[in-house]
Amino acid sequence: MALHGLLQGNRAYADTQALWNALKSLQDEGLDQLPMPGSGQTLERFSRLAQVAGHDLRLCKLYEGHTDALAIIHELNSPLPPVGSTWGMWAAEPPAARVQVRREGPRLVVDGRKAWCSGAAVVSHGLLTAWDETGHQQLVAVQMQQPGVTVTAEGWNAVGMAATGSVEVVFNGVMGLAVGGPGDYLSRPGFWHGGIGIAACWYGAAQRLGEVLREQCAKYAEPHALAHLGAVDSALNSAACVLRDSAAQVDREPLANARQVAQLTRACIEDVVEQVMHHVGRAVGAGPYCKDAHFAQLMTDLPVYMRQSHAERDLASLGEQVAGEPSGRWQL
Repeated sequence: MALHGLLQGNRAYADTQALWNALKSLQDEGLDQLPMPGSGQTLERFSRLAQVAGHDLRLCKLYEGHTDALAIIHELNSPLPPVGSTWGMWAAEPPAARVQVRREGPRLVVDGRKAWCSGAAVVSHGLLTAWDETGHQQLVAVQMQQPGVTVTAEGWNAVGMAATGSVEVVFNGVMGLAVGGPGDYLSRPGFWHGGIGIAACWYGAAQRLGEVLREQCAKYAEPHALAHLGAVDSALNSAACVLRDSAAQVDREPLANARQVAQLTRACIEDVVEQVMHHVGRAVGAGPYCKDAHFAQLMTDLPVYMRQSHAERDLASLGEQVAGEPSGRWQL
């Protein structure tokens, strides 16, 4: 079954369990098996992420985390995930919620609190960052249905993205398996490829908001709304060009450091999304906010999802890299 057709058959997601049911439906059809970044089909990967995002950002959060975990496991040459398993990818590192691991033979013992674990109450496995005895970061895979795992109801009070269940999880003497070696999570090329994938999710939601305005203008050719539609079209076209170019660069040099490409892409897409929300909101008026559940949900979820960007901190990092380059960077 095509991705679009399956998504159209699912519309209302009341809670985290409903999102997981939809994720399982996608998995059952093999639609979680995306092309790997750098495989020559990176744009197809980004396109599918964008399509799920335009359908529902809450589902996309679980879908993106699951598919990202599968890509990381593949990239780091770890054992294949169990058939039918669903994964969360949890890498947030706030100071008050850092997980520790210690080695006991071939396994790791996991202790501590992990923040912002989307889908923790429903996924079968978590792939999370932790810290070993030597102070190095280590990825660890954890089976969630085992003693010592406590999924709390804490740490998530947002209205937007509420159904993702992005709560805190406490691990107490839990068994886990190392995925890759110390430091591999951040040093692997795919880290930045995954960052571009997040931007594709932002883009997919903005694209769907633009369609709402386009559909309205097709029915009622009001001059001011048409001007807003022109601005939205210009912005989305620019973003699409950047994502296509980024995918092509990743495919040309899959092992290269894609940090600058990723940060540039994310900055561009974030700016475009904010433009689209501004223009669409002003053009459509109160109606869709109040009467179109899909539109209202996207408008509520998207600002929360975009805060995976670090805003000016990421821009400063990009600027620092660009400042040291020779002139002519922007020449045609």
